[in-house]
Amino acid sequence: MTAVVAGASVAGVRTAQALRREGFADDIVLIGAEPDVPYDKPPLSKAALAGTTTIDAIALLTHDDAKQLGVELRLGVPASGLDVPNRRVQLADGTSVGYDQVILATGTRARPSPWEAGSRLHLLRTASDCARLRADMQGAGSILVIGAGFIGSEVAATATKLGLSVTMVDPLPIPMSRIVGAEMGELLASVHDGYDVDRRFGLGVDQVTDDGDQLSVQLTDGSQVRADLAVVGIGVVPNTEWLEDSGLAIDNGVMCDEFCRAEGRTDVFAAGDVARWLHLRHGEHRRVEHWTHACEQAAAVARNICHSDELRAYDPVDYVWSDQYDWRIQMVGHTAEDSTPEIVGDISTGRCAAVYAGPAGELTGAVTVSWPKAMLAVRRQLTAGGATASDALAQIHKLAAPVG
Repeated sequence: MTAVVAGASVAGVRTAQALRREGFADDIVLIGAEPDVPYDKPPLSKAALAGTTTIDAIALLTHDDAKQLGVELRLGVPASGLDVPNRRVQLADGTSVGYDQVILATGTRARPSPWEAGSRLHLLRTASDCARLRADMQGAGSILVIGAGFIGSEVAATATKLGLSVTMVDPLPIPMSRIVGAEMGELLASVHDGYDVDRRFGLGVDQVTDDGDQLSVQLTDGSQVRADLAVVGIGVVPNTEWLEDSGLAIDNGVMCDEFCRAEGRTDVFAAGDVARWLHLRHGEHRRVEHWTHACEQAAAVARNICHSDELRAYDPVDYVWSDQYDWRIQMVGHTAEDSTPEIVGDISTGRCAAVYAGPAGELTGAVTVSWPKAMLAVRRQLTAGGATASDALAQIHKLAAPVG
């Protein structure tokens, strides 16, 4: 048998590794669009951008690793099509690779900037993006970050450490409120205030022009911001165009069943950012763009390929983190925009936690800021199931109590 993994980011690499752990003894081919060996992407907005680590240091799978694992690497030539009836992955160089099982792990790309302003305007998704942005930041004094999600916030934090003056723009008055609600969203936004970041929230960008010396950015309230360069972080787009003629169901990702198999197929799986699978607990198809999810889904896919007679539904507890300045922000489970969590601690003292409850008081999720023990406690309760928000709060208050 041959298992072909299309996509060499974390979901693809972890799937290949998990296949071996599950006992898959036949051929594995890992296809990657970029010429570099597979590398981890979270550091691109942090340590790699700051220059405190290198791309080699964040490699997920070196050539030696691949050889020891028995994985054939096909790098620098992206998958361009999927011939489902004949079980072949077509590559951009005109060649193709046959498969018995194929795993679609082509991930996402940065949503294109709606503005054109030459080389001063950056996206950040790949190692080459990171290298270009870092080179420009080294000679700059100011930077505009458009989009205050995790990527934008991490870039802003890195830029301040490098001594740049930072302005952040986002059309939402409280950018993270869509995920964590207004109260906790404002607390997370306030993290930037201690680092002299100029927050322009609740404003959009009308126009970006390069006047030769700097970028001139006109905001929706008529004001202008000038900066040496800008980073646009306004979301991502799943890489599914290469599958348009495959006959697979594509709708904001590859539509999959609860076992991560492409709908109607037993020989096509998907993992990571590109997969939109049926989450039985939520009763709907979901696509999740988190590093931890990509690793866990890769393991689930490998298990279901190797144990097709005992398929197991993929039922994760969502978890995501973001390192900003000297803070670690962690989220677990389901946090709702319209909910009002109970908050323990005070961010001004260095740590806090927000606990979210469902209609019956059941524990649904939590957000912590620089409080890893509180996050670990809630993750354990969510994973075990059956906990109430009161249970979680009791545990966190116990952690907060002074020793002795």
